[in-house]
Amino acid sequence: MIRALRLGLILLLASAAAPALAQQLDVTPRTVVMTAFPPEWDALVASVERPVAHKINDMTLITGTMTGKPVLLMQSGVSMVNAAMNTQLVLDRFAVKRIVFSGIAGGVDPELSIGDVIVPDVWGRYLEVSFARQTPSGWVAAGLVDAEAPAHWDMMFPRGVRVGNATEPRRRHYLLPADPTLIALARKVAAGVTLRRCVRNDVPAGATAPSCLAHTPRIVIGGTGVSAGVYADNAAFRTYLFTAWKARVLDMESAAVAQVAYANGVPAIVFRSLSDLAGGDAGANQMTTFMTLASVNSADVVRSFVAALPD
Repeated sequence: MIRALRLGLILLLASAAAPALAQQLDVTPRTVVMTAFPPEWDALVASVERPVAHKINDMTLITGTMTGKPVLLMQSGVSMVNAAMNTQLVLDRFAVKRIVFSGIAGGVDPELSIGDVIVPDVWGRYLEVSFARQTPSGWVAAGLVDAEAPAHWDMMFPRGVRVGNATEPRRRHYLLPADPTLIALARKVAAGVTLRRCVRNDVPAGATAPSCLAHTPRIVIGGTGVSAGVYADNAAFRTYLFTAWKARVLDMESAAVAQVAYANGVPAIVFRSLSDLAGGDAGANQMTTFMTLASVNSADVVRSFVAALPD
């Protein structure tokens, strides 16, 4: 009798400790169109036809079609942990064919301008670092610092991140790739899209007219993007990222999304339009002035990209 009671208690505790399995909410294979926060979402949500809303953890995800293709529109949330967590969440609960990110970013490459859309083919986490010890002979970083690592910034020595997937063993990565087939399609699509100089509702408080660019933005495919949980607006650090990482653009989510997609073997690509220059602006940071324009420019390219996806 006592043994039976003990066995029953063990089984009860085991069942209580077992994690709940993710509930599959939709079985239609879909392209996830991911944004980070409301302005990026607002630029795309009206494009979803026959929308069906799903609520998870107080987050709304919308299934439907975009340009005739099955999609799921979502917000990752701002910053790296939110982006990684919610990317895995959607992979666990929906039948995801690929991930297409649409959003704004800060420009790092001096050749790029506000409003431009950049589609990097590799992504790095620039604050996955060792904080080095300062000694009379200079900085000494504990742990591995290998030949592949980008140059350090004062005490911060890049470490990369160890990750693998079903077909590749775990190893240290400083950069993770966007899907090459999706990058090739983006090159074809880019030729047919004209970006905007003005958006009517891009009006800062107190202004009487929309904020317009003096130049026509362009679409640039390829190069390096970098991400960290930092809102970066520093000219010296911008120069470091361009010099050491060969970065063209920085943001707060994309490298996390790229890592989760890589680990799960899911194709992913990121479209980012520049709302500011991450400290390279001649005056004050212009993100709040141009975030709507940048969101719309990225969304315009993403809609054309989704339309060109194979059925």
